[in-house]
Amino acid sequence: MLFAAARQSTGMKVLLGLAESEFGYRALEETLERAAEAGDDLTVAVYGSADERAGLLDAVRTRRSPEGPEPDVVELEEPAGPALVELADTGDFDRLVIAGGYRSPMGKIQLGEVAEFVLTNAQTSITLVR
Repeated sequence: MLFAAARQSTGMKVLLGLAESEFGYRALEETLERAAEAGDDLTVAVYGSADERAGLLDAVRTRRSPEGPEPDVVELEEPAGPALVELADTGDFDRLVIAGGYRSPMGKIQLGEVAEFVLTNAQTSITLVR
């Protein structure tokens, strides 16, 4: 895993776990916007198949705000849940942002495998974007 050199920041050190999905792209947009507004140091950890990771890398480059800092990007190996938790817990992050969760027809929240693993195992504070 790669870590970028430390930068001057007035905000938090945020890690976004990003997979290819509607929720993932929404989390990317919201997290990029917040990082630009708050001066957060942002690292984006992409996971999924090689093709999905390539698409996500392009999305990070094209969707970032010109006013905001360029996020560091890390590609995670499978299984993504444990790799994301390890990075969050050992990387001195203030917050871990993940996408996921939708309401079933019965009104219960359904989580994907990675989101469930992260929520039950990470020591870092977590924001779930739905």
